[in-house]
Amino acid sequence: MMNAVLFVGHGSKDAEGNEEVREFVRSIASKMDQPIVETCFLEFERPTIAQGIEQCVQQGATQIAVVPITLFSAGHAKIHIPAAIDEARLRYPSVRFNYGRPIGVHEQVLDILASRLEAAGTGSGTAAEAELEQTAVLVVGRGSSDADANSDLFKISRLFWEKLKVKWVETAFIGVTAPLVDEGIERCIKLGARKVVILPYFLFTGVLMKRMEQMLLQFSEKYPEQQFILADYFGFHPNLQLILRERALEAVQGETKMNCDMCQYRLAAMEHIDHHHHHHDDDHHHHGHDHHHDNDHHHDNDHQHVHNHDHDHDHGHDHHHDHDHKHDHDHEHHHHDHEDKQVVKSGKVSRSIGD
Repeated sequence: MMNAVLFVGHGSKDAEGNEEVREFVRSIASKMDQPIVETCFLEFERPTIAQGIEQCVQQGATQIAVVPITLFSAGHAKIHIPAAIDEARLRYPSVRFNYGRPIGVHEQVLDILASRLEAAGTGSGTAAEAELEQTAVLVVGRGSSDADANSDLFKISRLFWEKLKVKWVETAFIGVTAPLVDEGIERCIKLGARKVVILPYFLFTGVLMKRMEQMLLQFSEKYPEQQFILADYFGFHPNLQLILRERALEAVQGETKMNCDMCQYRLAAMEHIDHHHHHHDDDHHHHGHDHHHDNDHHHDNDHQHVHNHDHDHDHGHDHHHDHDHKHDHDHEHHHHDHEDKQVVKSGKVSRSIGD
């Protein structure tokens, strides 16, 4: 049996973001035992999933683990990638396909957020207690029309608040759903924050990340009494590499706990899927996904809520916080001794405007 791992990036209109995905996969491929590791994209960039699968087969793959590089399980992970695998099974009946699961609510993601926050100048040992009492963290996700995925970001924010010394951790989205970023900023300020750290819940750079850099200027003009800092996105953080290698190994071994292959809800949704979203291109009828998205990722897919069932994610993180945190909003100031995992890319880790 010849194993292959096919990582599926989202794809961006921004060439820098696509190259970061490729570089990321190359970096983790060197640490994996699989003979074939390839990268493909859902949209805006090639190779497509169909082309990526073809590349694996041409190299002799008899088993292909398809692993999404996505944060949560929304329309792409629940509908579009499984549909592409369905087509590949028909085209290559002798090849076995295993589907991996998205990153999801993962303990090590919290460590990535903590290190990005610390690199931005907020965190254990980097600021006085008085400043922390006036600091809010705004976790900003892309936003989805899938309520399940949106709720996962709120869960991440709550778990992150449990670990931090800051007084507030709020949640917002850059598009598709509320609250939007400006609403999140306004809420932080109304709560009394003098300093707001915007923490992007993005894997790589792209159109949306660069838009947030511009938004930072607007916030500083609108609220001159407050200080705003934009932390770095996930990028090449070692924990992200570890999580994706873990997801790949699960899929290769056929141990993925989320199985969409025979899901009755997904199959029912596929019967009614918007054919504009799932049209066939000439080159092996790959998924062109001509969504015409505003903002690089906004999926107002009406069919997605049909699939909003439990899915048996079993994240394995019960988080039974039995240790009474006494969150009277003054967080018992735990010392987290985070190692400095700061990753400097393009000469920037954070943007700071204000005092």
